[in-house]
Amino acid sequence: MPLKKNQIVRLEITGMTAEGSGVGRTAGSEEPGMAVFVPFTAVGDTVDCRIVKVASGYAFGRIERLLEPSPDRVTGSEGASCPAFGKCGGCVYRHVRYEAELRYKWQRVADALRRIGGLELAPQPIVGADRPDGYRNKAQYPAAPGPEGLRIGFYAPRSHRIVEQHYCRLQPPVFGRAVDIVARWAKEAGAAGYDEQTGTGLLRHIYLRQAEATGEVMVCLVCTSGKLPRAGELVAGLRAGVPGLAGVVVNLNRERTNVILGKKEFVLWGRGHITDTLCGLNFRLSPQSFYQVNRRQAQRLYELAAEEAALTGREVVLDLYCGTGTIGLSMAARAGQVIGVEAVAPAVEDARRNARENGIENARFLCADAAQAAAQLRAEGLSPDVVVLDPPRKGCDAALVATVAEMGPERVVYVSCDPATLARDLARFREHGYEARRAAPVDMFPRTAHVETVALLSRKSAAGLSTP
Repeated sequence: MPLKKNQIVRLEITGMTAEGSGVGRTAGSEEPGMAVFVPFTAVGDTVDCRIVKVASGYAFGRIERLLEPSPDRVTGSEGASCPAFGKCGGCVYRHVRYEAELRYKWQRVADALRRIGGLELAPQPIVGADRPDGYRNKAQYPAAPGPEGLRIGFYAPRSHRIVEQHYCRLQPPVFGRAVDIVARWAKEAGAAGYDEQTGTGLLRHIYLRQAEATGEVMVCLVCTSGKLPRAGELVAGLRAGVPGLAGVVVNLNRERTNVILGKKEFVLWGRGHITDTLCGLNFRLSPQSFYQVNRRQAQRLYELAAEEAALTGREVVLDLYCGTGTIGLSMAARAGQVIGVEAVAPAVEDARRNARENGIENARFLCADAAQAAAQLRAEGLSPDVVVLDPPRKGCDAALVATVAEMGPERVVYVSCDPATLARDLARFREHGYEARRAAPVDMFPRTAHVETVALLSRKSAAGLSTP
Protein backbone atom coordinates (compact mmCIF):
# COMPACT_ATOMS: atom_id res chain seq x y z
CA MET A 1 0.00 0.00 0.00
CA PRO A 2 1.46 3.42 -0.96
CA LEU A 3 2.53 5.77 1.79
CA LYS A 4 0.47 8.86 2.50
CA LYS A 5 1.36 12.20 4.03
CA ASN A 6 0.94 12.25 7.85
CA GLN A 7 0.95 8.45 8.01
CA ILE A 8 2.90 7.00 10.96
CA VAL A 9 5.27 4.16 10.05
CA ARG A 10 7.79 2.19 12.09
CA LEU A 11 11.35 2.17 10.73
CA GLU A 12 14.73 0.73 11.58
CA ILE A 13 17.46 3.12 10.40
CA THR A 14 20.02 1.17 8.41
CA GLY A 15 22.03 3.83 6.56
CA MET A 16 22.72 7.52 6.06
CA THR A 17 22.24 9.86 3.10
CA ALA A 18 24.84 12.28 1.78
CA GLU A 19 22.93 15.07 3.54
CA GLY A 20 23.14 13.32 6.92
CA SER A 21 19.59 11.97 7.18
CA GLY A 22 18.93 8.41 8.30
CA VAL A 23 17.46 5.91 5.85
CA GLY A 24 14.93 3.20 6.70
CA ARG A 25 12.59 1.06 4.63
CA THR A 26 8.95 0.35 5.23
CA ALA A 27 8.04 -3.29 5.74
CA GLY A 28 7.26 -5.13 2.50
CA SER A 29 5.83 -8.58 1.95
CA GLU A 30 8.39 -9.87 -0.52
CA GLU A 31 10.19 -6.89 -2.01
CA PRO A 32 12.05 -4.22 0.01
CA GLY A 33 9.73 -1.45 1.11
CA MET A 34 9.96 2.23 0.21
CA ALA A 35 12.99 4.18 1.40
CA VAL A 36 12.19 6.89 3.92
CA PHE A 37 14.69 9.65 4.76
CA VAL A 38 14.52 10.89 8.36
CA PRO A 39 16.74 13.75 9.65
CA PHE A 40 18.45 13.53 13.06
CA THR A 41 18.33 9.75 13.27
CA ALA A 42 21.26 7.34 13.60
CA VAL A 43 22.07 3.90 12.24
CA GLY A 44 20.47 1.41 14.65
CA ASP A 45 17.58 3.64 15.71
CA THR A 46 14.06 2.23 15.71
CA VAL A 47 11.55 5.05 15.32
CA ASP A 48 7.93 5.82 14.69
CA CYS A 49 8.11 8.26 11.82
CA ARG A 50 5.53 10.70 10.48
CA ILE A 51 5.59 10.93 6.68
CA VAL A 52 5.83 14.58 5.59
CA LYS A 53 6.33 14.14 1.83
CA VAL A 54 5.93 11.28 -0.63
CA ALA A 55 7.78 11.18 -3.94
CA SER A 56 8.13 8.54 -6.62
CA GLY A 57 9.95 5.62 -4.99
CA TYR A 58 10.88 7.34 -1.71
CA ALA A 59 9.53 9.53 1.07
CA PHE A 60 10.62 12.01 3.73
CA GLY A 61 9.67 11.81 7.37
CA ARG A 62 10.38 13.17 10.83
CA ILE A 63 10.75 11.41 14.15
CA GLU A 64 7.47 11.09 16.01
CA ARG A 65 8.84 8.78 18.70
CA LEU A 66 12.25 7.23 19.35
CA LEU A 67 11.49 3.64 20.35
CA GLU A 68 14.99 2.16 20.54
CA PRO A 69 18.02 4.46 20.42
CA SER A 70 21.11 3.55 18.45
CA PRO A 71 24.38 2.91 20.30
CA ASP A 72 25.73 5.75 18.16
CA ARG A 73 23.57 8.33 19.94
CA VAL A 74 25.05 10.64 22.59
CA THR A 75 23.56 10.26 26.05
CA GLY A 76 23.56 12.03 29.40
CA SER A 77 25.91 15.00 29.82
CA GLU A 78 27.58 14.03 26.56
CA GLY A 79 24.32 14.89 24.80
CA ALA A 80 24.32 18.56 25.86
CA SER A 81 23.71 20.29 22.56
CA CYS A 82 23.11 23.63 20.88
CA PRO A 83 19.67 25.24 21.27
CA ALA A 84 19.60 25.89 17.52
CA PHE A 85 20.39 22.27 16.59
CA GLY A 86 17.73 20.99 14.23
CA LYS A 87 16.54 24.52 13.50
CA CYS A 88 19.45 26.21 11.72
CA GLY A 89 21.06 24.87 8.56
CA GLY A 90 24.39 23.95 10.17
CA CYS A 91 24.95 20.76 12.15
CA VAL A 92 23.31 17.46 11.19
CA TYR A 93 25.36 15.09 13.38
CA ARG A 94 25.32 16.69 16.82
CA HIS A 95 23.06 13.90 18.14
CA VAL A 96 25.64 11.15 17.49
CA ARG A 97 29.07 10.35 18.88
CA TYR A 98 31.91 11.82 16.83
CA GLU A 99 33.32 8.34 16.18
CA ALA A 100 30.00 7.37 14.59
CA GLU A 101 29.97 10.52 12.47
CA LEU A 102 33.43 9.64 11.14
CA ARG A 103 32.23 6.13 10.33
CA TYR A 104 29.23 7.50 8.43
CA LYS A 105 31.46 9.84 6.40
CA TRP A 106 33.97 7.11 5.59
CA GLN A 107 31.10 4.93 4.39
CA ARG A 108 29.77 7.76 2.23
CA VAL A 109 33.11 7.97 0.41
CA ALA A 110 33.36 4.18 0.09
CA ASP A 111 29.84 3.92 -1.34
CA ALA A 112 30.46 6.68 -3.88
CA LEU A 113 33.70 5.10 -5.11
CA ARG A 114 32.00 1.75 -5.56
CA ARG A 115 28.53 2.72 -6.82
CA ILE A 116 29.30 5.83 -8.88
CA GLY A 117 32.93 5.28 -9.85
CA GLY A 118 32.74 1.51 -10.24
CA LEU A 119 36.02 1.31 -8.30
CA GLU A 120 37.19 -1.51 -6.06
CA LEU A 121 39.07 0.94 -3.86
CA ALA A 122 38.51 0.98 -0.12
CA PRO A 123 39.25 4.43 1.34
CA GLN A 124 42.05 4.82 3.84
CA PRO A 125 41.04 5.54 7.46
CA ILE A 126 39.36 8.92 7.74
CA VAL A 127 41.40 11.77 9.22
CA GLY A 128 39.22 13.01 12.07
CA ALA A 129 39.50 16.35 13.82
CA ASP A 130 41.16 16.75 17.21
CA ARG A 131 38.61 19.47 17.94
CA PRO A 132 35.09 18.85 16.56
CA ASP A 133 33.80 22.13 18.03
CA GLY A 134 35.05 25.70 17.84
CA TYR A 135 36.99 25.15 14.61
CA ARG A 136 35.43 27.68 12.24
CA ASN A 137 37.58 30.76 11.63
CA LYS A 138 34.90 32.52 9.58
CA ALA A 139 31.22 33.23 10.22
CA GLN A 140 28.44 35.10 8.45
CA TYR A 141 25.40 36.16 10.45
CA PRO A 142 22.45 37.53 8.45
CA ALA A 143 20.46 40.37 9.99
CA ALA A 144 16.79 41.16 9.38
CA PRO A 145 13.88 42.98 11.04
CA GLY A 146 12.61 41.15 14.11
CA PRO A 147 10.00 41.36 16.88
CA GLU A 148 12.36 43.54 18.95
CA GLY A 149 13.61 45.51 15.97
CA LEU A 150 16.41 43.20 14.86
CA ARG A 151 16.94 39.47 14.32
CA ILE A 152 20.49 38.06 13.95
CA GLY A 153 21.40 34.42 13.60
CA PHE A 154 21.55 31.71 10.93
CA TYR A 155 19.30 30.64 8.09
CA ALA A 156 16.99 27.70 8.64
CA PRO A 157 17.54 24.81 6.19
CA ARG A 158 16.63 25.60 2.57
CA SER A 159 15.24 29.03 3.47
CA HIS A 160 16.14 32.62 4.30
CA ARG A 161 14.23 32.51 7.56
CA ILE A 162 16.63 33.55 10.32
CA VAL A 163 16.92 31.44 13.46
CA GLU A 164 17.93 33.83 16.25
CA GLN A 165 21.29 32.68 17.61
CA HIS A 166 24.49 34.57 18.45
CA TYR A 167 26.68 31.73 19.73
CA CYS A 168 27.52 28.70 17.60
CA ARG A 169 29.42 25.69 18.96
CA LEU A 170 31.31 25.36 15.68
CA GLN A 171 32.78 28.85 16.15
CA PRO A 172 35.08 30.41 18.75
CA PRO A 173 33.21 32.13 21.62
CA VAL A 174 34.68 35.51 20.63
CA PHE A 175 32.40 35.52 17.58
CA GLY A 176 29.32 35.38 19.79
CA ARG A 177 30.63 38.26 21.90
CA ALA A 178 31.19 40.34 18.76
CA VAL A 179 27.64 39.65 17.56
CA ASP A 180 26.23 40.60 20.97
CA ILE A 181 28.05 43.95 20.78
CA VAL A 182 26.92 44.69 17.22
CA ALA A 183 23.32 43.71 18.02
CA ARG A 184 23.25 46.01 21.08
CA TRP A 185 24.70 48.89 19.03
CA ALA A 186 22.23 48.35 16.18
CA LYS A 187 19.21 48.41 18.52
CA GLU A 188 20.42 51.44 20.47
CA ALA A 189 21.47 53.37 17.35
CA GLY A 190 18.40 52.46 15.33
CA ALA A 191 20.35 50.59 12.65
CA ALA A 192 17.64 48.46 11.10
CA GLY A 193 18.17 44.93 9.80
CA TYR A 194 17.90 44.40 6.06
CA ASP A 195 14.51 43.41 4.66
CA GLU A 196 15.00 41.20 1.61
CA GLN A 197 11.43 41.79 0.45
CA THR A 198 11.58 45.60 0.39
CA GLY A 199 15.33 46.16 0.03
CA THR A 200 15.29 48.51 3.03
CA GLY A 201 17.39 48.51 6.20
CA LEU A 202 21.05 49.17 6.93
CA LEU A 203 22.65 46.01 8.36
CA ARG A 204 22.67 42.96 6.08
CA HIS A 205 25.33 40.65 7.57
CA ILE A 206 27.90 40.49 10.33
CA TYR A 207 30.97 38.85 8.79
CA LEU A 208 33.69 37.65 11.19
CA ARG A 209 37.15 36.17 10.70
CA GLN A 210 39.76 34.97 13.19
CA ALA A 211 43.39 34.05 12.53
CA GLU A 212 43.96 31.08 14.81
CA ALA A 213 47.76 31.31 14.79
CA THR A 214 47.90 35.02 15.67
CA GLY A 215 44.59 35.44 17.50
CA GLU A 216 43.65 38.44 15.34
CA VAL A 217 39.94 39.09 14.75
CA MET A 218 38.26 41.10 12.01
CA VAL A 219 34.69 42.37 12.28
CA CYS A 220 33.10 43.30 8.96
CA LEU A 221 29.60 44.79 8.74
CA VAL A 222 27.87 44.34 5.38
CA CYS A 223 25.65 47.40 5.00
CA THR A 224 23.57 49.20 2.41
CA SER A 225 25.21 52.52 3.34
CA GLY A 226 28.59 53.67 4.61
CA LYS A 227 26.94 56.09 7.02
CA LEU A 228 26.68 54.22 10.31
CA PRO A 229 24.88 55.97 13.19
CA ARG A 230 26.95 56.32 16.37
CA ALA A 231 29.86 54.53 14.70
CA GLY A 232 32.27 55.65 17.42
CA GLU A 233 30.22 53.81 20.06
CA LEU A 234 30.28 50.65 17.92
CA VAL A 235 34.06 50.75 17.57
CA ALA A 236 34.54 51.47 21.28
CA GLY A 237 32.32 48.55 22.23
CA LEU A 238 34.14 46.13 19.91
CA ARG A 239 37.58 47.28 21.07
CA ALA A 240 36.58 46.75 24.70
CA GLY A 241 34.79 43.44 24.24
CA VAL A 242 36.58 41.54 21.44
CA PRO A 243 40.05 40.22 22.36
CA GLY A 244 42.50 40.35 19.47
CA LEU A 245 40.44 42.84 17.45
CA ALA A 246 42.61 43.98 14.54
CA GLY A 247 40.11 45.89 12.44
CA VAL A 248 36.51 46.90 11.86
CA VAL A 249 35.50 47.02 8.19
CA VAL A 250 32.33 48.18 6.44
CA ASN A 251 31.46 46.39 3.21
CA LEU A 252 28.93 48.11 0.95
CA ASN A 253 26.28 45.98 -0.72
CA ARG A 254 23.25 47.79 -2.14
CA GLU A 255 22.33 45.11 -4.67
CA ARG A 256 19.10 43.08 -4.47
CA THR A 257 21.02 39.82 -4.45
CA ASN A 258 21.82 36.79 -2.30
CA VAL A 259 25.56 37.48 -2.66
CA ILE A 260 26.81 38.43 0.79
CA LEU A 261 29.71 40.78 0.05
CA GLY A 262 29.67 43.84 -2.18
CA LYS A 263 32.67 44.96 -4.21
CA LYS A 264 33.57 48.04 -2.16
CA GLU A 265 34.60 48.38 1.47
CA PHE A 266 36.41 50.72 3.80
CA VAL A 267 38.14 50.45 7.17
CA LEU A 268 36.23 51.98 10.06
CA TRP A 269 39.01 51.27 12.55
CA GLY A 270 42.34 49.43 12.57
CA ARG A 271 43.39 47.28 9.60
CA GLY A 272 41.42 45.82 6.71
CA HIS A 273 43.10 42.43 7.03
CA ILE A 274 44.37 39.87 9.50
CA THR A 275 47.31 37.46 9.16
CA ASP A 276 47.28 33.71 9.77
CA THR A 277 49.89 30.95 9.42
CA LEU A 278 49.24 27.72 7.53
CA CYS A 279 51.83 25.04 6.71
CA GLY A 280 54.59 27.42 7.83
CA LEU A 281 53.45 30.21 5.47
CA ASN A 282 51.82 33.54 6.29
CA PHE A 283 48.52 34.46 4.64
CA ARG A 284 46.92 37.89 4.69
CA LEU A 285 43.13 37.65 4.91
CA SER A 286 40.77 40.43 3.88
CA PRO A 287 36.97 40.06 3.79
CA GLN A 288 37.15 38.92 0.16
CA SER A 289 39.99 36.39 0.59
CA PHE A 290 39.29 32.68 0.27
CA TYR A 291 40.70 30.64 3.14
CA GLN A 292 39.81 27.25 4.58
CA VAL A 293 37.51 27.69 7.57
CA ASN A 294 39.17 24.88 9.56
CA ARG A 295 42.86 25.76 9.74
CA ARG A 296 44.02 22.68 11.66
CA GLN A 297 42.30 20.21 9.35
CA ALA A 298 43.32 22.22 6.27
CA GLN A 299 46.94 21.82 7.31
CA ARG A 300 46.48 18.05 7.61
CA LEU A 301 44.69 18.00 4.25
CA TYR A 302 47.53 19.89 2.53
CA GLU A 303 50.17 17.72 4.18
CA LEU A 304 48.36 14.64 2.90
CA ALA A 305 48.18 16.15 -0.61
CA ALA A 306 51.92 16.87 -0.48
CA GLU A 307 52.65 13.29 0.56
CA GLU A 308 50.70 11.99 -2.42
CA ALA A 309 52.53 14.41 -4.74
CA ALA A 310 55.83 12.77 -3.65
CA LEU A 311 57.94 15.75 -4.69
CA THR A 312 61.75 15.57 -4.82
CA GLY A 313 62.58 19.20 -5.64
CA ARG A 314 62.67 18.92 -9.43
CA GLU A 315 59.03 18.52 -10.43
CA VAL A 316 56.78 20.95 -12.28
CA VAL A 317 53.50 21.15 -10.35
CA LEU A 318 50.37 22.44 -12.09
CA ASP A 319 47.80 23.56 -9.48
CA LEU A 320 44.37 23.92 -11.11
CA TYR A 321 41.53 25.70 -9.26
CA CYS A 322 44.31 27.11 -7.05
CA GLY A 323 42.25 29.81 -5.29
CA THR A 324 44.60 32.00 -3.27
CA GLY A 325 47.43 29.53 -3.88
CA THR A 326 47.46 27.78 -0.51
CA ILE A 327 47.99 24.21 -1.76
CA GLY A 328 50.55 25.07 -4.44
CA LEU A 329 52.48 27.43 -2.18
CA SER A 330 52.57 24.80 0.57
CA MET A 331 54.32 22.48 -1.94
CA ALA A 332 56.66 25.06 -3.48
CA ALA A 333 59.65 24.35 -1.21
CA ARG A 334 59.66 20.74 -2.43
CA ALA A 335 59.00 21.47 -6.13
CA GLY A 336 61.03 22.80 -9.01
CA GLN A 337 58.20 25.05 -10.23
CA VAL A 338 54.58 25.66 -9.28
CA ILE A 339 52.05 27.07 -11.75
CA GLY A 340 48.67 27.98 -10.29
CA VAL A 341 45.53 28.58 -12.32
CA GLU A 342 42.38 30.29 -10.99
CA ALA A 343 39.45 32.04 -12.75
CA VAL A 344 38.71 34.55 -9.95
CA ALA A 345 40.93 37.62 -10.44
CA PRO A 346 41.02 38.81 -6.77
CA ALA A 347 42.04 35.31 -5.69
CA VAL A 348 44.90 35.33 -8.21
CA GLU A 349 46.09 38.68 -6.85
CA ASP A 350 45.97 37.23 -3.34
CA ALA A 351 47.99 34.20 -4.52
CA ARG A 352 50.66 36.40 -6.09
CA ARG A 353 50.88 38.56 -2.97
CA ASN A 354 51.08 35.48 -0.75
CA ALA A 355 53.98 34.20 -2.84
CA ARG A 356 55.81 37.54 -2.60
CA GLU A 357 55.26 37.96 1.13
CA ASN A 358 56.54 34.44 1.81
CA GLY A 359 59.60 34.88 -0.43
CA ILE A 360 58.51 32.13 -2.83
CA GLU A 361 60.10 32.71 -6.24
CA ASN A 362 59.36 29.43 -8.02
CA ALA A 363 55.57 29.94 -8.24
CA ARG A 364 53.53 31.86 -10.78
CA PHE A 365 49.78 32.26 -11.10
CA LEU A 366 47.52 32.63 -14.12
CA CYS A 367 44.02 34.11 -14.15
CA ALA A 368 42.08 31.81 -16.47
CA ASP A 369 39.48 29.09 -16.64
CA ALA A 370 41.08 25.82 -15.57
CA ALA A 371 40.18 23.92 -18.74
CA GLN A 372 41.30 26.74 -21.05
CA ALA A 373 44.55 27.31 -19.15
CA ALA A 374 45.37 23.61 -19.13
CA ALA A 375 44.82 23.44 -22.88
CA GLN A 376 46.96 26.57 -23.43
CA LEU A 377 49.82 25.29 -21.29
CA ARG A 378 49.69 21.95 -23.08
CA ALA A 379 49.88 23.81 -26.41
CA GLU A 380 52.96 25.66 -25.10
CA GLY A 381 54.61 22.33 -24.44
CA LEU A 382 54.31 22.34 -20.66
CA SER A 383 54.72 18.85 -19.27
CA PRO A 384 53.82 18.88 -15.56
CA ASP A 385 55.04 16.02 -13.45
CA VAL A 386 52.21 16.47 -10.95
CA VAL A 387 48.78 18.03 -11.44
CA VAL A 388 46.82 19.11 -8.37
CA LEU A 389 43.05 19.48 -8.77
CA ASP A 390 40.88 21.19 -6.15
CA PRO A 391 37.64 21.85 -8.05
CA PRO A 392 34.34 23.19 -6.74
CA ARG A 393 31.59 20.81 -5.68
CA LYS A 394 30.53 20.12 -9.27
CA GLY A 395 33.96 18.57 -9.95
CA CYS A 396 35.85 18.63 -13.25
CA ASP A 397 34.23 18.56 -16.65
CA ALA A 398 35.11 15.82 -19.11
CA ALA A 399 37.18 18.16 -21.31
CA LEU A 400 39.47 19.12 -18.43
CA VAL A 401 40.00 15.49 -17.46
CA ALA A 402 40.96 14.70 -21.07
CA THR A 403 43.34 17.69 -21.26
CA VAL A 404 45.09 16.80 -18.01
CA ALA A 405 45.52 13.21 -19.19
CA GLU A 406 46.99 14.41 -22.50
CA MET A 407 49.62 16.34 -20.57
CA GLY A 408 50.82 13.01 -19.23
CA PRO A 409 51.68 13.81 -15.58
CA GLU A 410 53.03 10.92 -13.55
CA ARG A 411 50.63 11.72 -10.72
CA VAL A 412 47.35 13.56 -10.28
CA VAL A 413 46.40 14.63 -6.76
CA TYR A 414 42.67 15.30 -6.58
CA VAL A 415 41.33 17.21 -3.56
CA SER A 416 37.55 16.83 -3.50
CA CYS A 417 34.74 18.33 -1.44
CA ASP A 418 32.09 15.98 -2.88
CA PRO A 419 32.48 12.19 -2.96
CA ALA A 420 29.96 11.75 -5.79
CA THR A 421 31.71 14.04 -8.29
CA LEU A 422 35.09 12.68 -7.18
CA ALA A 423 33.99 9.12 -7.98
CA ARG A 424 32.63 10.20 -11.36
CA ASP A 425 35.87 11.99 -12.23
CA LEU A 426 38.06 9.09 -11.11
CA ALA A 427 36.09 6.89 -13.53
CA ARG A 428 36.69 9.46 -16.28
CA PHE A 429 40.42 9.45 -15.58
CA ARG A 430 40.44 5.66 -15.78
CA GLU A 431 39.17 5.93 -19.37
CA HIS A 432 42.25 8.06 -20.14
CA GLY A 433 44.79 5.67 -18.66
CA TYR A 434 44.97 6.85 -15.04
CA GLU A 435 44.26 4.55 -12.13
CA ALA A 436 43.03 5.68 -8.72
CA ARG A 437 45.57 4.35 -6.23
CA ARG A 438 44.41 5.76 -2.90
CA ALA A 439 41.62 7.86 -1.45
CA ALA A 440 41.82 9.35 2.04
CA PRO A 441 38.75 11.06 3.57
CA VAL A 442 39.41 14.11 5.76
CA ASP A 443 36.77 15.54 8.10
CA MET A 444 37.16 19.26 7.48
CA PHE A 445 33.72 20.21 8.82
CA PRO A 446 32.79 18.16 11.90
CA ARG A 447 29.11 17.94 12.83
CA THR A 448 28.06 18.84 9.25
CA ALA A 449 27.41 16.42 6.38
CA HIS A 450 30.47 17.51 4.38
CA VAL A 451 33.59 15.40 3.89
CA GLU A 452 36.75 16.09 1.89
CA THR A 453 38.86 13.45 0.15
CA VAL A 454 42.43 13.41 -1.16
CA ALA A 455 42.84 10.92 -4.01
CA LEU A 456 45.98 9.86 -5.85
CA LEU A 457 45.91 8.80 -9.49
CA SER A 458 48.92 7.51 -11.37
CA ARG A 459 49.51 6.84 -15.03
CA LYS A 460 49.35 3.27 -16.24
CA SER A 461 52.47 1.87 -17.87
CA ALA A 462 52.48 0.15 -21.24
CA ALA A 463 52.34 -3.16 -19.38
CA GLY A 464 49.07 -2.11 -17.84
CA LEU A 465 50.39 -1.45 -14.35
CA SER A 466 50.30 1.92 -12.64
CA THR A 467 53.57 3.73 -12.19
CA PRO A 468 54.75 3.93 -8.57
